[in-house]
Amino acid sequence: MKGDWPVEKQQQATIVYWDTFVHPIFQNRALYLAATDSGLCQITLPNEASFDTVRAWIGKRIPDARLVQDPERLSAYSRQLKEYCDGTRKRFTFPLDFRGTKFQNAVWQALADIPFGETRSYAEIARTIGNPKAVRAVGTANGKNPIPIVVPCHRVIGANRTLTGFRGGLRMKEDLLRLEGVRTFTNTGHERFQF
Repeated sequence: MKGDWPVEKQQQATIVYWDTFVHPIFQNRALYLAATDSGLCQITLPNEASFDTVRAWIGKRIPDARLVQDPERLSAYSRQLKEYCDGTRKRFTFPLDFRGTKFQNAVWQALADIPFGETRSYAEIARTIGNPKAVRAVGTANGKNPIPIVVPCHRVIGANRTLTGFRGGLRMKEDLLRLEGVRTFTNTGHERFQF
């Protein structure tokens, strides 16, 4: 799968660099990382990890993209992600390239601001972005987060402290929270959001 893949034919393509990341915390299953010159723009989780998933998302969000596998350009992202998974990094310091609506970008920035080892409810995120009645919309934006783990949507739990709604599955969400030392949740939630 090495090489360049044009999503569409363009004259001035935006180059999106990609590579895979493997770690024991994900049962050595691959995650795909994608970044532009502006920053990391996508991570796929192991249950959705396929190059077709990357191409489809990039094709919708960056229609002029040209995908180029480049482990060197992704090395800083991979290194920090490995450090996080190894339990030695609490904060990511590389740039992010959000590709959502204004509302989604606000939610994703609020997620990125949740400190390591802490959680928030969907209602708390809605209040943080100044739209306290948009709890369900926050849940939807949370579910569409293209940069999970780095933009820690796993740190958002139900108001009743249950684990809810994570694309990687509740087991992965629980594993990530435990990696961060979070123990103040109940794991009796379900895949659907509880606000």
